[in-house]
Amino acid sequence: MQTLLEVGCKAKPTKNAAAAELKLTEAKAKAQILLSEKTSVADWERIMAEGAKSSWKDEWFVVILSIPLILCWIPGAEGWVDRGFAQLNKAPDWYFYSLGIAISASFGVRGAQAFFKRK
Repeated sequence: MQTLLEVGCKAKPTKNAAAAELKLTEAKAKAQILLSEKTSVADWERIMAEGAKSSWKDEWFVVILSIPLILCWIPGAEGWVDRGFAQLNKAPDWYFYSLGIAISASFGVRGAQAFFKRK
């Protein structure tokens, strides 16, 4: 027959082993989640890159956003740019939020984040 002390000594390593096994399982699960997230992001970026090969939306935004810049260098067109920006000052906030979202979606949120980090 075992004494109470002998039973307690055998139980403690078993509890420690179980706790270590639980920690290991949790660490493996967290690592799998991180790997899954990274894989999902990479897959999404690959799909978006494939779709962008035949898309003009990025180029369209670049052309539209470049018009005021180009007009500033054309004699006589500066007034158009000034009046255009004066009119944009009257636009509601939702318009600029929508425009910002559309441009960010076009260039990719990562691209927008990289742009704003440079400033």
